[in-house]
Amino acid sequence: MFGRVKEWSRRERLMDALRVALWAVLVLLPLVPQVIYAPGWRFGYLVLALLLLTPVLVWWRRPLVAFSAVSLVSFGQWVAGVDVLPSNLLVLVALWSVAARCAFRWALAALLVAELGVFLVLLRWDTPTLGMFTSGSILVVTVWLAGLYAGTRRRYLESLEERARRAELERDQRARMAAAAERARIARELHDVVAHHVSVMVVQADGAGYAIGSDAEQARQAVRTISVTGREALAEMRRLVGVLKEDESGGGTEYTPQPGLAQLEDLVRKAGLPATLRVGGTPVELPEGVQLAVYRIVQEALTNALKHGGPGVRAVVELDYAGPELVVRVSDDGRGAAVPLASGGHGLVGMRERVGMYGGAVTAGPRPGGGFEVLARVPVPRARAA
Repeated sequence: MFGRVKEWSRRERLMDALRVALWAVLVLLPLVPQVIYAPGWRFGYLVLALLLLTPVLVWWRRPLVAFSAVSLVSFGQWVAGVDVLPSNLLVLVALWSVAARCAFRWALAALLVAELGVFLVLLRWDTPTLGMFTSGSILVVTVWLAGLYAGTRRRYLESLEERARRAELERDQRARMAAAAERARIARELHDVVAHHVSVMVVQADGAGYAIGSDAEQARQAVRTISVTGREALAEMRRLVGVLKEDESGGGTEYTPQPGLAQLEDLVRKAGLPATLRVGGTPVELPEGVQLAVYRIVQEALTNALKHGGPGVRAVVELDYAGPELVVRVSDDGRGAAVPLASGGHGLVGMRERVGMYGGAVTAGPRPGGGFEVLARVPVPRARAA
């Protein structure tokens, strides 16, 4: 759109220049017979014509200067008693340029000067009449109004050009903001994936280290869990990095679907600590974005329980569909109540941002009887819950 408006504006300026050139030719053309048939005035006509034409050539950049110069030359010609020439009509060209390019007060002043010129010209006649003055005034006012119209049209085109430029800037800014938001979302995804899987791997590695001398089978099972968890972490990280590459290159990189509520049971089973999943009420179909938010909240809460709950910690994951909201509660019986909340972490902030996108809320804190609890409430769309 911006390019079309600029092309339109350039075309309009070119038409203005062509109109002025046409006027100049029409004004100077009748001068040729006078130069031919009045040899005595040949040089004087040429000088006077050039004095009148030269200022008009800069009318686009200096319209007031052009009009003032042409008016002064015409006034000097009147004082010297030289008859009116066709070249004097260039005053109208300069008047048009002032009306089209300058503020209204200058355009009005130029109109009054032109009307004064009409009056002075008529004084050269023996019997000037009101009809002659009216005819000259009509010509002057018509040219002046044409200049005002051209100026209004030019300003309208400039406003269109500016609006188109701003629209392009706003579009680019929205695109950059969307890209930044997407990268922030992917950063939260990476945080959740890495924190959960690495925590599970660390706990399993510690367990394998303690059991390697006394229970070889348990140690092997822990090592297998570490291997599976590491592969899952790599797969999810590749998927997220694939999304980044697709955003940057616009390619068609394939990646696995986002996890949802169907994967919660598997998440709880592989959490790295004894955990139970309980579902209350009648499950309803939820949007994929809500499912992903619930999945990441549960994942982050289990990760925190694994990191801060201490040895022997157990967790319970509850989903309640009974009310107008989906209530997600992840509680543990560890020593999380004695661990201060980290102010610089991304986990709780990420939970709140995810649920806040869908009109929900998240609270997290120590339980009265010990342990830690994360509680999230997510509104259930009525159309889907029906």
